[in-house]
Amino acid sequence: MTHIPPPAEELRLLDAELWQLDARRAQLLARRAWLVASLQSVRPVPPALPTAAPRPEASAPRVQNVLLLLGGMLLTVAAIAFTLVSWGHLGIAGRALVLGTVTLAVLAAPVPLLRRGLRSTAESVAGLGLALTVLDAYALHEAALPGTDGTGYAAVAAAVLAALWTAYGRGLGALRLPVPAGLVAAQLPLVLWAVAAGPDPYGVATAMLVTAGLDTVLAFGVAAGAVRVTVTAGAYGLGGWGVLTAGWLSWTATGPSAAARAVALLAFAAVIALVAAARLPERAVATGTAVAGGLLLVAAGGGPLRVLLSAGWAVPVHLAFGVALLAAVRAHRLAEPVRQGLFRASAAVQALALLWAVPLVAVTLAGPLGWAARPWSGGTVDARAAVTVHTPWPPYAGQALLVLVAVAGVLAVLAVRHETWRPRARTGALLLTWAACLALPAVLELPYATGLLLVGGVTVASAFLPTPWLALATSLHFAFLSLATQSATLTVLSALTVLGATASRRPRLTPVAAPAALGYATALACATGAAADWQPSHTALLVLCVPVVAALAAGRLGASPATLPVEAAGTAAAVLALGLAVTDPPMLATVLAACGVIAAGTAARPERHRAGYPAAVLFLLATWVRLAAWEVTTPEAYALPVAVPALLVGAWRRHRDPLTASWTAYGPGLAAALLPSLTAAWSDPEWTRPLLLGAAALLVTLLGARHRLRAPLVLGGSVLVLDALHELAPYLVQAADALPRWVPPALAGVLLLAVGATYERRIRDVRHVREVLGRMS
Repeated sequence: MTHIPPPAEELRLLDAELWQLDARRAQLLARRAWLVASLQSVRPVPPALPTAAPRPEASAPRVQNVLLLLGGMLLTVAAIAFTLVSWGHLGIAGRALVLGTVTLAVLAAPVPLLRRGLRSTAESVAGLGLALTVLDAYALHEAALPGTDGTGYAAVAAAVLAALWTAYGRGLGALRLPVPAGLVAAQLPLVLWAVAAGPDPYGVATAMLVTAGLDTVLAFGVAAGAVRVTVTAGAYGLGGWGVLTAGWLSWTATGPSAAARAVALLAFAAVIALVAAARLPERAVATGTAVAGGLLLVAAGGGPLRVLLSAGWAVPVHLAFGVALLAAVRAHRLAEPVRQGLFRASAAVQALALLWAVPLVAVTLAGPLGWAARPWSGGTVDARAAVTVHTPWPPYAGQALLVLVAVAGVLAVLAVRHETWRPRARTGALLLTWAACLALPAVLELPYATGLLLVGGVTVASAFLPTPWLALATSLHFAFLSLATQSATLTVLSALTVLGATASRRPRLTPVAAPAALGYATALACATGAAADWQPSHTALLVLCVPVVAALAAGRLGASPATLPVEAAGTAAAVLALGLAVTDPPMLATVLAACGVIAAGTAARPERHRAGYPAAVLFLLATWVRLAAWEVTTPEAYALPVAVPALLVGAWRRHRDPLTASWTAYGPGLAAALLPSLTAAWSDPEWTRPLLLGAAALLVTLLGARHRLRAPLVLGGSVLVLDALHELAPYLVQAADALPRWVPPALAGVLLLAVGATYERRIRDVRHVREVLGRMS
């Protein structure tokens, strides 16, 4: 427990503490004053800038290694020069003495250097010694064995040097260069022996693959380091060259024996790759190696059969072996990276096979487009001729069709067994089956009618699949394919229209099926008119049925997502009808009026009230075209159909909103009614039009004054004045000719004087008029 002293004792303790603090503060203040005085008496000296010591650009070990490397290279060059240039000046004894002494001395030098801790120097000297052994082998061949085969001697020398360098490195232990150098030399003996044995590419490929297999075994038997890197590089390098050689031999094999030898090489390479993939620790590297092994197995399996069968069966045969890899994927005894690699190898083979079959699908789908340039000119054709109207038929079509079916079957099985891949596999199987069904009639060269029936069945089936765009693509192919003959075109377009209308009853298909049905109905109307030898303008009336149906259907759909596509299809049909009737003005006027009626009916829907504007424009254009067809040149006939509805709309707007300005309500209608007539009146020699125009302008002016509206007053008054000037113009011209030349300047002067004299009153009058007009609406 805390001890609390009595109040008197606690007060005494606090006073003692305060006294000690005051004494310490006085001491510190005195010291501070002395320091300030001493600093003021000494002149400050600016501190010197610190100088940074120069930083070395290379570390000492790096400098050491560069020097040792350069020294070893120079000594190696000197030894080569001595061997090549000065060798012949020495006798046999001198040669042996020099070679033996120098080589042994250099190879022995790393021992004392390692004892003194000079490891880098020992590495450099050891490298020089290894280079000298190569020169010794060369010198031995030139001096003692000049008649032997150079390639065979090189193989033996490489084997001996590989053994000596490896033993030398193992003996010294601390050096890192000799053992990897020995392994590099060990890559050469088998290949050189195969080359020395004769020009047999199979032997060379075998030597490469055997060396790569030994490197693979050694790579898994040593720890990570320079040795493992060396043998791994050798395995990949020689293995790659061996595989390329074996693949080339398999591709160029002309008989079963040659193909079997190439297959053995490929199978051996595949075994090496798969065994290595099973033991590799890195998952990505193991999977990639397994992919290579799987592809090698496929190449090995398809090689002999490719030789025995015709050229068109090469891809299906390799595809069969690629599919067979999937059976190995299900073997649970294999490591997971190996199974993944085999699966991907199978997928790659199937993808390449599909790529080979693409020309068949492309010709099948794009070929019928050529009938659009020359419809109903097919005559008696079969299914193949119907799709090759402007494209050549690809070779090996039957085998390509088999590839499509096989891969579709694989994807279907994959969709059943693997839940992860089910959506993508199902879509792929569906697409490939669809492509195979469309290509089947052309591949089998079925009769044209039979091919159409088969494609029609595919179209009907695809209309009820979960992919609407596939049904649309099939129907387009069906429609273009039917253009070969007239009867086929009419039948197919009718069937497609009915099919689209039926499929549009399903809400999921309506946004695609409904506009497709309208489009095919439009095409059917055009085809019917062409079959009946109608003029295009008369066919336009039949095409107009499609916009009517589209407008009615859009009204029933309401806010459905299919409303806008249906209206777009109807609008496109209406534009086509206008294009068909453009060469016949009376019929064009009728079509424009009918389109106006359709637009006006659409505007009756609350959400489409803006369609009233194009309806008014269509009615106006119909009126103008009709007047032009009647050869009416009176401008009032064109202006009044615009002016009267505009004035009525303006009056209705003023009735609903009395604050609407007269320029907004009546300005466009009055301008459309008066200005064209005024333009015509100035060039009209008769008096009827100016008189009627003046009367109309006077009436408009009086109405504007009566109701105090600015637009009628200004427009009517302006037109009235201009019309009066037009009528007085001849008399003014005659008066001007009768007056002397000095009269106009005199009148102008008098006018200026009068205006100047009454300037203030005129300004007041103008202000009064402006106020009056301002009070008008």
